Amino acid sequence: MVSTRNREVLLDRLDEALRQADAPGRDLFAKIVTGACARLPLVLGKAEQIDRLIAAGAWTDAALALAALELPAWTVRRLAYDADGWVCSLSRQPNLPETLDNTAEASHTLMPLAILRAFLQARRMVETASRAISSVPQIAIGAGTAICCDNFA
Repeated sequence: MVSTRNREVLLDRLDEALRQADAPGRDLFAKIVTGACARLPLVLGKAEQIDRLIAAGAWTDAALALAALELPAWTVRRLAYDADGWVCSLSRQPNLPETLDNTAEASHTLMPLAILRAFLQARRMVETASRAISSVPQIAIGAGTAICCDNFA
């Protein structure tokens, strides 16, 4: 298994490759799939659909399909063009006010690359959250007496 530090470096390199890319391409998508996707190789029908989109040059549709397949709990909150380029925000809770939501946001001059950069940011957030340590102590259930801790006052 890849160590946490190596995984962060890999995601940083993929993001840098996306940031510097002038256009989306098959090789760039292949790097993203091999470096950041865990589910895609396991779901054959969807992988073939994304391959067909890439072969057709439907880069935006391929980027959206990849993000939807890999991170099903995340949705596009905002995809807008401003003076600097495209901005994509992915969210797990798009119905919350934007100030309360923890979004993955990225930008690029090309829409599919902005979506892929936001996807990498969301992937990084998911992996960080899965490594988080719970602040609630875990207590082993012992054989013996059960105690009720409810306050009925």
